[in-house]
Amino acid sequence: MVTATATLGGTASSVKVGRLAHGLMNMTWTPTPAPDEQCFEAIKAAVDALPPGVKMVLNSGEFYAQDWGTGNLQLLSRFYAKYPEYAEKTFLSVKGGVKNRGPDCSIENLRASIDNIQSALGPIKKVDLFEPARVDSRIPIEKQMENLVTLLKEGKFDHIGLSECNADTLRRAHAVYPVTAAEIEVSPWSYDENQKKVIETSKELGISIMAYSPLGRGFLTGQIKSSSDIPDGDARKTLTRFKTDEIMKHNWAIVEALKAISDQVGCTPAQLCLAWVASLGPHVIPLPGSAKASRILENLEAGDLELSSADLAKVNAIIETAEIKGDRYYGLTDEEAHLWR
Repeated sequence: MVTATATLGGTASSVKVGRLAHGLMNMTWTPTPAPDEQCFEAIKAAVDALPPGVKMVLNSGEFYAQDWGTGNLQLLSRFYAKYPEYAEKTFLSVKGGVKNRGPDCSIENLRASIDNIQSALGPIKKVDLFEPARVDSRIPIEKQMENLVTLLKEGKFDHIGLSECNADTLRRAHAVYPVTAAEIEVSPWSYDENQKKVIETSKELGISIMAYSPLGRGFLTGQIKSSSDIPDGDARKTLTRFKTDEIMKHNWAIVEALKAISDQVGCTPAQLCLAWVASLGPHVIPLPGSAKASRILENLEAGDLELSSADLAKVNAIIETAEIKGDRYYGLTDEEAHLWR
């Protein structure tokens, strides 16, 4: 059993959760989804590893499937139908508000989105936290928040989150209604000024950070060395940091440097990355994902790993000097990729 816990922000400030959350995307948004029973055992392992009364944050999406459908939610529906006692043991965050694969935070689309999510999820588990997958640049954030508050008051969900927002947008949104969590990408190879500002602003406002892809989409674990290690059809092959063996070979330097430190600490490279992300503040909750119970338990152990100031200094020195080739997505700027609005 792991012992480290965290408290959520905003309107969920009374909710105690595990120090690490668990992302479910890789269970279904993959060329070969894992069997139900394997996924069920993975989710159960994550929940059962926590102390009594502490909830595991599960992170899903309306479009987490190869066809951009509700496959991930349908998987959860089958899980809760088989293990209904786990509904109260989990805090479920779901991203939605997407239309034609882009953000649409009109009240009409947000309502259609959460209704579709709940329909796929079924009657046993209600969405705890709903977050638009991206900020809609066509609608002022204040209006987007008003739309979300309307749906919250209708009983569609209990808490509001944002995803890939910048610090100014987060502050403006929080002024309308308390934001419980901001989901942003944070890892040793994705830690720039925008991440730093959002983390700092969230701390000031009492908002949790859900730090997704804390393992660099698997690259920082040391398990991916070339394109042949990624199956055909995997979305990572469209991302610039995974597109060519030349780029991956260049970026391997940060993996080797982090592994050297993890060997000294006596943990895995994944655990080192997760512990470093968690060290950014008690409000920062690493959000790794896996469909394997053994990997999930390994990840969760990082919540109890406290890095020394010397270890943190070494990791920070690597991050500051690393020259990473490729951007976070498709060769676009964050603005072009609808990030950091």
